[in-house]
Amino acid sequence: MGFDDKTFPLVFFISSLLLVVPHLVLSAPLHDPDVVVEEVHRSINASRRNLAYLSCGSGNPIDDCWRCDPNWESNRQRLADCAIGFGKNALGGKNGRIYVVTDSGDDDPVSPRPGTLRHAVIQDEPLWIVFKRDMAIRLKNELVVNSFKTIDGRGASVHIGDGPCITIHYATNIIIHGIHIHDCKQSGNAMIRDSPEHYGWWTVSDGDGVSIYDSKHIWVDHCSLSNCHDGLIDANHGSTAITLSNNYMTHHDKVMLLGSSDSYTRDKDMQVTVAFNHFGEGLVQRMPRCRLGYFHVVNNDYTHWEMYAIGGSASPTIYSQGNRFLAPDDRFKKEVTKHEDASESEWKNWNWRSEGDMLLNGAFFRQTGAGASSTYARASSLSGRPSSMVASMTFTAGVLNCRKGSRC
Repeated sequence: MGFDDKTFPLVFFISSLLLVVPHLVLSAPLHDPDVVVEEVHRSINASRRNLAYLSCGSGNPIDDCWRCDPNWESNRQRLADCAIGFGKNALGGKNGRIYVVTDSGDDDPVSPRPGTLRHAVIQDEPLWIVFKRDMAIRLKNELVVNSFKTIDGRGASVHIGDGPCITIHYATNIIIHGIHIHDCKQSGNAMIRDSPEHYGWWTVSDGDGVSIYDSKHIWVDHCSLSNCHDGLIDANHGSTAITLSNNYMTHHDKVMLLGSSDSYTRDKDMQVTVAFNHFGEGLVQRMPRCRLGYFHVVNNDYTHWEMYAIGGSASPTIYSQGNRFLAPDDRFKKEVTKHEDASESEWKNWNWRSEGDMLLNGAFFRQTGAGASSTYARASSLSGRPSSMVASMTFTAGVLNCRKGSRC
């Protein structure tokens, strides 16, 4: 059936220690995700002070949590302890079995073959999904991921592209790590299975690389994304508790949309951390574009934008901290920010703040709002590092070259 034998919560540098959460055993019923999460959080808080610190010396707190372990391949689930920011509690498939994908095919989205990625992600139990070899997976329809799954591409070169891509829909506790996601297309008007017991009719998708819909506790880390039909990563319809980190994004127009519409008030509770990503060549806008919620954009490297880098509407709180913004040579594209769909008399009151950002080649960040500390405290989900460290912290953004027996 494709199975083989085989866990930086919110990071604070306190006395130079990073606390790493140990292996935990779940006793709550798997069909009740909220109960599972609550139990794990209690266990985390009870054991946090006894934990050890791996330091790879990169200054990147996520990577320093796991990357210098040469035995990462046998300690894969340690990664689940290393998330930071609003998505810090994403468990993925922690404490679940290792599922080895052996088959790159996707012939039947209703009755997927054991050993395929689709068969793995629809299971009800927590699974840590890995890949037996290098694979290029061309999906027939969007890949609908069930709760408590980790898709871990380390140790293989795994591409999902040239077709529909990944959908997280009414799900919780998902980790996606180390996957190339590109050339994603629309699909739909088809039957798709989303659990062993259920399949249903799906209308046409947007064509995102990763689509997050009414979901929470999501972490996308060290992926390389480019050239999709709509967004590279979009989150909407009440999704929250999300961290998007260490990704390398290139060659795309509308990069990242966080929020459904200006009138969808459930998104006021959206909280997203965007950290340690490299926004590279060929990008136009939305890095990210935000609505209504709370967004911490911290220690990212922006080396290209054709229109703007960070934008939003409907009065989101945006806290830009310790990023490096290198403006394009075009003198009309120097502004980092874009306040959309409102008059200046309205957007001048939106809470957008820049703290410790490095603004190069004429780049400028238009700050707005009163900047009350209590408001920004809600947006700040971790302590940012100095912007002078951004180059080293994001140097290996995107998919890593991990090989068994050596550090990634």
